[in-house]
Formats: sequence, C-alpha cells, structure tokens
Amino acid sequence: MVGSMGNIGTAADNAAMESFFSLLQKNVLNTRRWATRDQLRIAVVTWIERTYHRRRRQKALGRLTPEEYETIMTPQLLVAA
Repeated sequence: MVGSMGNIGTAADNAAMESFFSLLQKNVLNTRRWATRDQLRIAVVTWIERTYHRRRRQKALGRLTPEEYETIMTPQLLVAA
C-alpha cells in the first residue's frame, strides 16, 4: 500500500493513512517476528478484516461502526429468535 502524496502544507492529507499504518504496526507488525511473508500477509489481512474494519467508524454508516450499525438496524424479532 502506498499513502497519498498530496500538496505541501496540507496537514490532514495523509492523516488517515498514517493512523492506519500506526495501528497496523502496533497491533500486527511489532507483535512478533514473522518466519515467512505468507504468514505476515495472513496476519495483516486477518487484522484488517476482523478488527480494523469492524471497529472503524464509517462515514457511509453515519459515523457508526459496522457492529453498531447492525445492532441498530437488525429488527428485534430476529435478535430474539
């Protein structure tokens, strides 16, 4: 992945990518040594799909996380079943 390269002086331009890579490094890359690139690839994809995407607030969902959105939008009858 390559972060965007915006205009000089635009502080918020790369903020989202820098935040993502910071979390990735703290939660995956710095946790242990990886024997193969394939193991690292699986760990990164797993972290993105199971943790990052589920907890990240999304603009399209009204700044809710996917889990919050599903809780609100799921009819109570289906939850009780």
